Amino acid sequence: MAAPISHIIYAKRYLESNPMLTPDKDLFLLGCSFPDIRRVDGTISREATHRSFAPINLDFEDLAPFEAGWKFHLYCDMKREEILRDNKFYSLKKDQSEKWLHPAKFLEDELLYGEYNNWEKLVSFFNHPPEVDMKVPITRESFELWCAMLSRYFEKKPDSKSIHIFLMKQHGLPDKVDNIVAIYEKLKEDEKIVNIIKKLASEIIPL
Repeated sequence: MAAPISHIIYAKRYLESNPMLTPDKDLFLLGCSFPDIRRVDGTISREATHRSFAPINLDFEDLAPFEAGWKFHLYCDMKREEILRDNKFYSLKKDQSEKWLHPAKFLEDELLYGEYNNWEKLVSFFNHPPEVDMKVPITRESFELWCAMLSRYFEKKPDSKSIHIFLMKQHGLPDKVDNIVAIYEKLKEDEKIVNIIKKLASEIIPL
């Protein structure tokens, strides 16, 4: 799965290539950011938000914009994993690659951040999210908290400090955050990892 900024960038690319897909691009982006809401509510299982559409593809017929974005998130997660496997990410160091997964996602976010040119508008939208049909038993409070966290994270290009703040508020992660951020800093200096992430970013939804 990708991290929040990467999901926004991939959605932006797809919407630019398919301008007739939805009249409400903000709701599509909101839907695309929705499935990882489980990070702020330990009662929400990954299955509840990541197995909601079948088959997982780019067919959005009869889906509302929020639902279409939601399904797009799942497609990107699936496609991203395929590309990582094809590019031998997990073979670089078998004893380390699993530990790289979270840090690599935030390196991906850092590399892609500049591709979106209207973060201020998106930050405002996420600070005041509309009512949507979440189709799963998630409270409005959890939804607004997740949107507020994303809004704060979207404000600037990711760095160690902003990533640390974002992760510290997530269920099950506070005791792992220092290690995630430390590995993220190391991966930025690893040319092989950076090249794989760049290749992934260029292939998942081509420019």
